Amino acid sequence: MKLLWESWLPRRTKMKVIFLQDVKGKGKKGEIKEVPSGYAQNFLIKKNLAKEATNQAIGELKGKQKSEEKHAAELLAEAKQVKEQLEKEENRLQFTEKVGPDGRTFGSITAKKIAEGLQKQFGIKVDKRHIELEHPIRAIGLIEVPVKLHKEVSAQIKLNIKNSAE
Repeated sequence: MKLLWESWLPRRTKMKVIFLQDVKGKGKKGEIKEVPSGYAQNFLIKKNLAKEATNQAIGELKGKQKSEEKHAAELLAEAKQVKEQLEKEENRLQFTEKVGPDGRTFGSITAKKIAEGLQKQFGIKVDKRHIELEHPIRAIGLIEVPVKLHKEVSAQIKLNIKNSAE
């Protein structure tokens, strides 16, 4: 038996949405979740934070995710290939600097110089921001410098810094 006032209560229906942006406490970008329909229509969809999860929208999302995964795999493979090139024994980056009487160079070797040297000597393009130097190098000799090529791939660049007077 249904009470009269029960028919006046709003129905609590849920709606599936695809989040277009991160919404704190509700979902992350690309997620498909069920949320109350009023919340979805009056807040999420109006503010372009989400869209209704129709079959077409879900298909587009899956296609986009596949292409992003493929692109990420290509970047990882490229980073591994650059790592192999950098860590070959014959790929030692050469620098000649003027050295003072205390054994320190007059100039310093920065991440920018290392990136330019890799491009000139070996044709390997590495972003200077990925070369992890705590401070510019001012010593001579053989030095290894770490490079972060990808979030999963790191390598070591071998530098040979010589005195220009030798």
